[in-house]
Amino acid sequence: WLRYTYTSLTTPSTTYELNIVSGELRLLKESPVLGGFDKRNYVTERQWATARDGVRIPVSIVYRKGFVKDGRAALLQYGYGSYGLSVDPHFDSTIISLLDRGMAYAIAHIRGGQEMGRRWYEDGKLLKKKNTFTDFIDVTNYLVRQGYAAPDRVAAMGGSAGGLLMGAIANMAPSSYRVIVSQVPFVDIVTTMLDESIPLTTNEFDEWGNPKDPIYYDYMLSYSPYDQLRATSYPAMFIGTGLWDSQVQYWEPAKYVGRLRDRRLDNNLLVLRTQMEAGHGGSSARFQVYRDISEYYSFMLNQLDVATGGDGLSR
Repeated sequence: WLRYTYTSLTTPSTTYELNIVSGELRLLKESPVLGGFDKRNYVTERQWATARDGVRIPVSIVYRKGFVKDGRAALLQYGYGSYGLSVDPHFDSTIISLLDRGMAYAIAHIRGGQEMGRRWYEDGKLLKKKNTFTDFIDVTNYLVRQGYAAPDRVAAMGGSAGGLLMGAIANMAPSSYRVIVSQVPFVDIVTTMLDESIPLTTNEFDEWGNPKDPIYYDYMLSYSPYDQLRATSYPAMFIGTGLWDSQVQYWEPAKYVGRLRDRRLDNNLLVLRTQMEAGHGGSSARFQVYRDISEYYSFMLNQLDVATGGDGLSR
């Protein structure tokens, strides 16, 4: 008997046993989901978006049955794209509340991860890091063209190095996003990477480069979210940090928000949320994570003008 676990964007974690002689398959356990969840009500897809350099970017998408690709819906797009971390399209019960409101949810498997092998990672780090950011933007544009979202109803979300991604796309394509949710964002990359007293810095040279080398300094400066803030209109933003974060210290997002407030030309809502008892991974309290998610989801839904009708579809 071979025992394995399966999950997808529509399927909670499910454990099976397979008899490799007879082919008999046994369902041992499916993780319960409260609230009358039925996985048959949801649809997941794999799409391929063409990046500006011709590379095809895999995209995982999920939505509720009845979703119409008419270019009117709201979309949440998630990305990370660093350290060779592959973002698997696994089940997340918190996403269901968005799908039931008529939204679509997408994971952009951008370069810098390792979903497509080692080269996928190598093409999204060091002096090729900007591929990560342009891939994410190109996925957004593709999904809008394909009718998964209205051009003015797209939200983006990422955390840590994914927060660097959020800061970069906010500077590079601010008009492509209505709202950005950025958690514990690594936004002051040059200053941090110049400070070797921080325990993580020298180990990070393999990912970003050593800014003491002018080639890497200039390249990192050219995409650093903090340094590239300018006088323009930005999306609404929810930026979260933790006072006890040892990986991305709280003052990075704090100084970023301060400069953003000084330079932006818009009146969009900008929130800096500092968790006074949290670190890089958020609060350790058992249910606090759900309170935190409901907070920034509420922010996002308000900005995207998503309300729930009696049939569960957005209005």
